[in-house]
Amino acid sequence: MSAEVVSILVLAAIFVVAIAMSVNMGLLAFAAAFLVGTLAADMTADDIFAVFPGGIFVVLVGITYLFGIAQLNGTVGWLVNLAMRGVGGRVGAIPWVMFAIAGVLTAIGAVSPAAVAIVAPIALGFAVQFGINPLLMGVMVVHGAQAGGFSPISVYGTIVNDALAEANLAQSEIAIFLASLVFNTVVAAAVFVLFGGLRLLRGESAAVATAGPSIGGRRMPPLIGGSPEADTRGLPPRVKPPLEKLTPHQMLTIAGLVALVAITLIFDVDVGLVAISVAVVLTLASPKLQKKAIEEIKWPVVLLICGVLTYVGVLEEMGTIDWVGENVADVGAPLIAALLLCYVGAIVSAFASSVGVLGAFIPLSVPFLLQGEVGVLGTVAALAVSSTMVDVSPYSTNGALVLANAREVDQDAFYRQLLIYGAVIVGVVPMLAWLALVVIGG
Repeated sequence: MSAEVVSILVLAAIFVVAIAMSVNMGLLAFAAAFLVGTLAADMTADDIFAVFPGGIFVVLVGITYLFGIAQLNGTVGWLVNLAMRGVGGRVGAIPWVMFAIAGVLTAIGAVSPAAVAIVAPIALGFAVQFGINPLLMGVMVVHGAQAGGFSPISVYGTIVNDALAEANLAQSEIAIFLASLVFNTVVAAAVFVLFGGLRLLRGESAAVATAGPSIGGRRMPPLIGGSPEADTRGLPPRVKPPLEKLTPHQMLTIAGLVALVAITLIFDVDVGLVAISVAVVLTLASPKLQKKAIEEIKWPVVLLICGVLTYVGVLEEMGTIDWVGENVADVGAPLIAALLLCYVGAIVSAFASSVGVLGAFIPLSVPFLLQGEVGVLGTVAALAVSSTMVDVSPYSTNGALVLANAREVDQDAFYRQLLIYGAVIVGVVPMLAWLALVVIGG
C-alpha cells in the first residue's frame, strides 16, 4: 500500500473517529501529522512544525478574543437593540435582524460558531417571548452566519483564498463571498415563508410553531404543548428595545471593529494581527475584562482548524494532494467529479466542523482544478457553499448551539426537526450549487 493511500485512509479515519467518539478532530490530526509524517514520509519534527498554519492560528485567537470583549462589555447587545430599532421594532423583522447580525459578525471576522454562540441565545429568547417558531429563528441565525462567512477577512474566506493563492489559481474573494451570501439568503427567505414568517408580518404568532411545519408534504413533529388555536394569539406589531447610552469602552469597541474592517480591507493588512492589536488596546482600556475574554477564545475550534491544516500540510509535502487530484481527474467526467466533491463535503461537514472540511477538501481539490476541465471559481464556490450550509445539522457545531439554546420546546421534537431540515439541505444544496455555479456559471 502506497504512502499516499495510507495518508488518505488516515484522514478518513480522523473524520470517522472524531464523529463516532466526539473527539476533537484537530487533536487527532496533530497526532496523525506526526505519525504519518515521520513513518510514511520521512519528515522531521522541524518539517512538521514548518507546515503549522501560524497565520490562521493568529486569526482565530485574535478574532475570538476581540469578540469576547465585545460580548462581555455589552457592545454586541447594544448593536442588537440598535438593529431592532432600525427596523422600527417590527416583530416580523426579528428573524431577519438575527440573520443580518450573525452575517455581519462573520463578515467582519468572527468564526461561524462564535457568531452563532453570540446570537442564538438572544434569537431563541425572542422566539419564546413573541411566539416565533424556534426552528425558524435557529436556522435563520445559522444561515445568516454562513451568509457572511466567506468575506475577504473571514476565517472561511482566508482558508479558501489562501489555498487558491498558494496554488496560483484564479481568485475572486468577492465572487465566493457573494455565492455564499446569495445561496444562504435565498434559503433563509424560503425558510421564513415555510416556517411562519408571513404570519409574523401579519401580527400573529406562527401556529406552525406548535403544529410543526410541512416539508415535502410531511408534517414535522410538534415542538410545544397546546393546540394551534391556542398559539395564534395576537402579537404586538412593534417592540421598542432599550437603547442605553454607550459607555466609553463600548464606543472604543465599536471604533475598533470599524478600524478592523477598514485596515484589513483598504490596506490589505493581516486580519489576525489587526484583531489582536485592537483587542490589546481594548484590554488596556479595561484590564478587568482580560481573564473572561480569554476564556471566550474558542480553543476547541483553534485546535481543530490548526490540527487539520497541519495534517493537510503534511499531505502536501508528501505529494498526496497531487496524487488525489490526478485520480479525481481520471474519473473521466469532470462535472460528475465536481458534483461528487460537493456531496462528500456536505455529508462530512454535516457531522463535523465546516472549517475542518474546508481546510481538508479545498487543498485536495486543487490538483483537479489545475486540469482546467471545470471553472475554478465556480467549483470552489460550490464546494464552499455545500460544505457550510449543512451546519444546521444538530451534529454540527452551529446546529448543536441552536439545539442547546432552544427554550420551552420539546427537545426531542426540536432535535428531529433540525435533523430533518439538515437532511433536506444535504440532499438539495450540493446539487443546486453544482448546477448554478459549476454547470451554468462555470
